[in-house]
Amino acid sequence: MDLSTLKSKRYDINKLVSAAQEASGAKSDNNNRDENLWKPTVDKAGNGYAVIRFLPSEGDVPWVRYWDHGFKGPTGKWYIEKSLTSLGQQDPLGELNSKLWNSGNEEDREQVRKQKRRLHYVTNILVVSDPSAPENEGKVFMYQFGKKIFDKIQDLMQPQFPGETPVDPFDLWGGADFQLKIRNVEGYRNYDRSEFKAPSGLFDGDDVQLQATLNQLHDINTYVDPATFKSFDQLSTKLFEVLGATAPATVKAEIAMDNVAEPAPAPVASAPEVKVSAAAATAEEAGDDGDEDAFSYFQKLANAD
Repeated sequence: MDLSTLKSKRYDINKLVSAAQEASGAKSDNNNRDENLWKPTVDKAGNGYAVIRFLPSEGDVPWVRYWDHGFKGPTGKWYIEKSLTSLGQQDPLGELNSKLWNSGNEEDREQVRKQKRRLHYVTNILVVSDPSAPENEGKVFMYQFGKKIFDKIQDLMQPQFPGETPVDPFDLWGGADFQLKIRNVEGYRNYDRSEFKAPSGLFDGDDVQLQATLNQLHDINTYVDPATFKSFDQLSTKLFEVLGATAPATVKAEIAMDNVAEPAPAPVASAPEVKVSAAAATAEEAGDDGDEDAFSYFQKLANAD
């Protein structure tokens, strides 16, 4: 990306806000082993701290969004797959969850809670400060996060109180550093205290350093490349292997889950994901900021079996 081009096409924050609203409200995975993916480090107590800067990208919006599923079925096998709903397509597990939830049976709904989809966002960041891994400082990585951090981005772009000025956190000249504060709350990672600093120009607006940063940007679209998703039939076959007799037939019914409220699921034992309140959770949403950690956790368990 060329710096002069970026200056001439800086994001329209109103369009960015609209895109964020749509993203948050819309209804083989080698990326998890990507060396270009940054993950914050926590200490033995489960606490961590880092300062990052969200960066622009070549696309109309500086992030991509996708959903996945990760759970162990009654057969003892694991289902760890991206959801085709990320591409606006029907997904066999989405169909099954819809049917189970709409049955009204509490046991069916409990199954949905265990195998619901999880929301992820991916963007480019500059690591400003990483005390636990100082070798990352000054480098550009992709960063995967969940709904809570995305909500903080939205709040900065669209403040709720009088006198607050909208800020585009992805802007090199008028954006803001983000302090990622991770706490261990009742055994789960909590990001509630994470916050943006006051707006400031990255590298004080130095063109040479800004261009060098842009030259390090990664292609976040690899996370939503259709080639990285299995087909409907392949996923149906996988579901049959994992769920056995409870797997759905390969039919293409409409998914009707997005606006159905559900209670929060009980956490999987030892799974490092964040608890979700009953008001925030839906049958096909999983907007926890610990999702990227949970996905890696599920992969490790699956590989160990």
